[in-house]
Amino acid sequence: MSATDWYAHKSLENGVFWIQERFYESGNRANIWLIRGSHQDIVIDTGLGLRSLPEYINSKGLLGDDSKRKNPLLAIGTHVHFDHSGGLHQFQQVGVHKAEVDALANGDNFETVTWLSDREIVEDPAPGWRARQYKVKAVTPTHILQEGDVINLGDRQLTVLHMPGHSRGSICLHDKENKMLFSGDVVYDGSMIDWLPYSRISDYIHSCERLVEMVDKEEIDQVMPGHYNTFGSKRLHRLASNYIASAGACHRASTCVVKSIASLALRASNSRSAC
Repeated sequence: MSATDWYAHKSLENGVFWIQERFYESGNRANIWLIRGSHQDIVIDTGLGLRSLPEYINSKGLLGDDSKRKNPLLAIGTHVHFDHSGGLHQFQQVGVHKAEVDALANGDNFETVTWLSDREIVEDPAPGWRARQYKVKAVTPTHILQEGDVINLGDRQLTVLHMPGHSRGSICLHDKENKMLFSGDVVYDGSMIDWLPYSRISDYIHSCERLVEMVDKEEIDQVMPGHYNTFGSKRLHRLASNYIASAGACHRASTCVVKSIASLALRASNSRSAC
């Protein structure tokens, strides 16, 4: 299957494109965001990487032919989980938070929580393809990100916000001028996952408190999440507030049990795949 068949996109306002993998039918299917800038273009998250994302972007002319854009396309992972980082190796410039640099550079498929089944891929990307063969390919990041870094696209700037909890290197990218938040898996319109190997509830609470504060300060109008549909500031406030309110002792105890089971399952799965 060609890259042009595998992906589909929708053009949004302000030079933003929403890309998805058409034949990955799962709640884990990540949103891929392409943002055009006057001097630099950026991809936020890259999906599974089963087909070439750069090839799709180029074949569809999503970057245009502006000669002022002299820098190679920059791919940023909001975190290194497989559904977001699988295609990072396809790009010349790659950025992730410093807490997850080693996981990506070493191809650590435990920390990337690689968990893919044949039934989620409804059209094989290549003849004979099987999910058990899938791994996140190692790539050494060229951009090591941390809190407060500013990614300059020329006519717009994105500020890196370290928001751990879902994973230890989870980030959001905040377009202050346009009041847009690219939130990765820190928050989306669904249940927040805090039971993975490197999840931490106390960190998640702090990250949600930051999100509530940003809404209260009217710094966010629109959220471009890692999964599902976009939403506004009121919904963001409700999602973050609900998580804070629910993260009590009972939640922590039950999450601890689920986290242990998930860690064992991930280690067993990746051990079999390596054989």
